[in-house]
Amino acid sequence: MINAKKTRKAAQREPAEIIYRDELDKLISSDSGPIPPGWKMSPRSVEKFLLGDDLLGIERKYVADRAQIIRTIIALCTSRGSLLVGEPGTAKSWLSELLAAAISGDSTLVLQGGAITQVSQLLYSWNESVLRNEGPTLNALVASPLLRGMMEGRLVRFEEIARCPQSLQDAILSVLSDRVVVIPEISGDDGVILAREGFNLVATSNSVDEGVHSMSAALKRRMDFEEIRPIRKLDDELEVVMRGVRKANLRAGVDVELALPVVELLVTLFHELRNGETVDGRSTDRLAGAALSTAEAVSVGHAASLNAWYYGGGAMTVEHLVHHIIGSALKDHPDDRRRLKRYFETVVSQRKAEHWQQAWALRSLIG
Repeated sequence: MINAKKTRKAAQREPAEIIYRDELDKLISSDSGPIPPGWKMSPRSVEKFLLGDDLLGIERKYVADRAQIIRTIIALCTSRGSLLVGEPGTAKSWLSELLAAAISGDSTLVLQGGAITQVSQLLYSWNESVLRNEGPTLNALVASPLLRGMMEGRLVRFEEIARCPQSLQDAILSVLSDRVVVIPEISGDDGVILAREGFNLVATSNSVDEGVHSMSAALKRRMDFEEIRPIRKLDDELEVVMRGVRKANLRAGVDVELALPVVELLVTLFHELRNGETVDGRSTDRLAGAALSTAEAVSVGHAASLNAWYYGGGAMTVEHLVHHIIGSALKDHPDDRRRLKRYFETVVSQRKAEHWQQAWALRSLIG
C-alpha cells in the first residue's frame, strides 16, 4: 500500500540569489559606492560578487578577465543590453544568472530563444477567463518575463537569443530603444508599459551552434557584445572543476573523496583535447563532436563521483573517471574515436605519473 504521507523534497538546484543569499546581504550592507537607479548594489559590489573578495569572504564564482567583467557590468548600466557570445560550456548562462542575482536580486526572469515562436510568448498573452469577464485589462494580462522585467525594473535573461526568429528579435527593438511596449487592446495610459529603472537585458548566444536563425542586424546594433572564451589557465580551470564537483556532490548527498591527481587528469585531458595543444606546447588532436568545456568537466567529475559512491566504495578512481570521459568525449563523430586513441598513444602513454599510467592501462575502454 502506498504511503499517503508526503514529504517536501529539496530543490535539485536553487537560483544564485538563494545559494549566495548571505554573500549578497553582506555586499549590500557594506556597499559604500554609488548605486545605479533600480539596482540592489553598486557596480563595484557586483564585480566583487562575481570575482570574489577575500577580505569580505566572498567566493570567486566566475573566472574571467577583470576588464571584461567591468565592461559587461557597465553595459548593463546603460540603455543598451549586453550580449554574451561564446562556445558551448563557457558559462555564459551562469554569468548572466550571477549578474541578475546581484543587480536585481532575482535571476528567474528568463526567456529561451529556441522556445519562442510568437509574440505572445515574447511579450504578453491573456487569461481567457478573466478576459471574458472583464475585457482587456491589466488584470487579464499575462506578462512574459520580458514584460515583467520592464514593469518591475529588473534584469531579464534571454538565453540563446539567436535561436529566436528574426521577426521576433526585431520586436525587441522598441523595448531596447524606446523602453516601451504598447498594448493596443488596453486603452489609455494602462496600455502603455514604460520600463522602470533597473530594467535591462542580458542575452547569450552560442557561437558554434547558432540554430536556424541569423542574429538581427538591428538588434546587434543595440547590444554590447562580449566574447566569452574558455578558461585559459589550467590551474584556474582545475579550481573551478574541483569546486563545481564538490558542490554537485553536496547537493546529491554524496561524500566522495576527490583525489587532486585524478581531477587534474580530467581537467588536463579536456583542456588539451579542446585546444588541440598539450600543456607543454605540442600539437595534438581536437575532437570534433564534443565541446569538452569546463562545465562538461564538472558533469563528468560528478558522474564519476556518483559511480564511486554507489559502486566503488566512496573513493573516485581513474577507472571511474575514464569510463565517463569516454561517454562525454565520443558522441556522433566516428573519427573522434580514432583521435582519442591517438591522443592516448602519443600523449597519455608518455606521461610517467601514476594516474596517467593508470589511464593508459585503460585505453581498451575506448574501443
